[in-house]
Amino acid sequence: MLVLWSSLVGLTLYLELVYHFSGFGWSGFQFFYVLALAVAWAGVETLLVGVLRGRVKKICFQVFLWMPVVWTGAQLVYLRIFKQPMLWEAIFRGGGDALSNYWREALDGVVGALPFLAILILPVPVLLLVLKKLEWKLPDFAMLHVMRTAVVITAGIAGAVVFMEAGRSLQAEYYEDYTEFYDPMTVAGTMGVLSTFQRDTFGHLQSMVGGMFAGARPESHSGSGTGTSAASRREEGSTGENAILTGEGTISDGDGLSGDIPGEDSVSGGDSLSREEGSQTGEDADSTGEPEKALPYPQQFSLDYDLLHSLADNEEQAWLADYIQGLAPVESNAYTGIFSGYNLIYLTAEGFSSYAIREDLTPTLYRLANTGFVFDNYYVPLWQTSTSDGEYINCTGLIPDGQFSMRKSGDNNMAYTLPRFFAQEGVESLAYHDNTLSYYDRHVTHPNLGYLFKGSSLGKLSGEEWEAKIFPMEHPDAWPASDLEMMQGTIPEYIGRERFHVYYMTVSGHMNYNFKGNAMSGKNREAVSGLDMSENARAYIACNMELDKALEYLLEELEKAGQLEKTVICLSADHYPYGMDQGQYEELAGKSLSEGKDMYRNTLILWNAGMEAEPVHVEKVCGSMDIIPTLLNLFGFDYDSRMYAGRDIFSEEEGLVIFNDRSFVTDACINPKGKPTIWLKDENGVDLVPDEEKEEYLAAWKQEVKDRYQFSAFILREDYYSDVQQAVIPSEQ
Repeated sequence: MLVLWSSLVGLTLYLELVYHFSGFGWSGFQFFYVLALAVAWAGVETLLVGVLRGRVKKICFQVFLWMPVVWTGAQLVYLRIFKQPMLWEAIFRGGGDALSNYWREALDGVVGALPFLAILILPVPVLLLVLKKLEWKLPDFAMLHVMRTAVVITAGIAGAVVFMEAGRSLQAEYYEDYTEFYDPMTVAGTMGVLSTFQRDTFGHLQSMVGGMFAGARPESHSGSGTGTSAASRREEGSTGENAILTGEGTISDGDGLSGDIPGEDSVSGGDSLSREEGSQTGEDADSTGEPEKALPYPQQFSLDYDLLHSLADNEEQAWLADYIQGLAPVESNAYTGIFSGYNLIYLTAEGFSSYAIREDLTPTLYRLANTGFVFDNYYVPLWQTSTSDGEYINCTGLIPDGQFSMRKSGDNNMAYTLPRFFAQEGVESLAYHDNTLSYYDRHVTHPNLGYLFKGSSLGKLSGEEWEAKIFPMEHPDAWPASDLEMMQGTIPEYIGRERFHVYYMTVSGHMNYNFKGNAMSGKNREAVSGLDMSENARAYIACNMELDKALEYLLEELEKAGQLEKTVICLSADHYPYGMDQGQYEELAGKSLSEGKDMYRNTLILWNAGMEAEPVHVEKVCGSMDIIPTLLNLFGFDYDSRMYAGRDIFSEEEGLVIFNDRSFVTDACINPKGKPTIWLKDENGVDLVPDEEKEEYLAAWKQEVKDRYQFSAFILREDYYSDVQQAVIPSEQ
């Protein structure tokens, strides 16, 4: 018994250490918990081998030796490719897509991980050889051996329970990461493969059977009891209102928003934006000459809260009703409605980064990024399902809940997306992607968002049923496909319309970044041949040149059709190019990216031709979850700011960006996971938050982060927009 059990414990610990070192380095490993699980897990395996007989016993023993090696190796390769652990949901929901679309990346991941894979495999043949030399035989357990093994299993489980209970009592982050707000990446990095497997397996089984496993769902948070933002909860002692107009042509924000307001002709090509108190918001005055709405006014629907509460049939829905009722709405501002009546072309750019922008090689990206609105502190977090989750937050303003949130939303009432608001003005919304129609089930999810969606090829769908949903491309099977060809094949469908909203999910910037397997990098290879960079960096810039050509063509066609002045271009990444490791990404950036959340800094393009002469610099911290409410405000839609995790960037709300591990950035600090808080300073070098207020400030924002996470999760899980729609007073919607 002892030889078998100790061998299995040793193998588990060995695999965990190799995985942790290869994926995360030496820091932050919770060895005690890993040891407790290894003791219990090896005890269960030992018990099964001991009580089985004959050939089944031998097969079981071999499985217990090799399966952990295979699983750990697969996890290591997946981590290297996607920067996330592989969960059951990824296997069941995305396995087919991954095998058909990511086989090149998987092959490169395996090749890159070969040294560590060899190290992972090494102990099993060595152990088998030693046991054979010793003429050791698999044991047959009597009742005494069974009882002893049961004691070992119990001891291991008890150790794990004690560790978790200590974390709960001490309010340790590892307890929250594992239970209350499950963060697979942090759990994998601190507790290892076995912990992630155990937590994911029980959580997945719980979700399938509808039962309740400890920690599988977030617990309710009462917060301050008001649902207001942390910024409003710390109103006393603040340095002033955020993002309020303080004078002709400027914005001032004690927490970091400043810049010029566009001149009277710079936004709309002749339409004036008044900045006097009480001015109208881009809407026409009524017959009396009075503005229809004065600034400021709350951006919210009138809700029947009694009805909303009566519709709640579980704790999650009751929490949402309380949260929404207590949440202070964002107010309108000087930018409300400045693009009312305009067209919108909105792009989620695959793997896009600020470091793809070069005046010489990507001149259109350079033009769009440096005129219009220029966001100096914009972040794009990396979520568990990278591209799909990046699309989800870009299209919904909600934080993804675990993996495949977009797919989970496919059957929900997505009442508050951009197409729903454009539809109220009689505008049809179109969406395009230069990849297969079925990938990530976009043929289901995007129509559910309100788009008429088309892809460049069918994927797994039948041509007889879906052929009409394919747009023409010269090389639809290229990998990655050409964003320029996507524009050429789709612009004719809408350019002649009086008004339109179009969404694009690009693909030319997809990894891997080399000149052999990346068709777009190869196509533009000659243009980057003179750069003094590695192949990886040159190939990344080269494939993004195709996005630049697509945007150049788009602007040309808009201008030809007389639509350019009345069209807004918005572009954000789905994620940074995680196909590069940090060293490669820093080479591309030309600087270190190790401070705070520098890896996730990015560029938000929000551009109109009328703004080129007078760009507006925005220093306020903002992120991808803020795009939807910001656009709704700029286009003058009547919307409810409480329906999103993000906030209108131009509102008085203090800036907040939330990351996958619930670390965050505000206008006053950077709060990374497991590291000291970085406090930002004013122009005099003084911390924006006084020392005596820092503890309260952090506590308030940590609660705010939890609340917005929970709000987003429950909206998705409970299909809660359906309840909200029932509670909207019709005359106010």
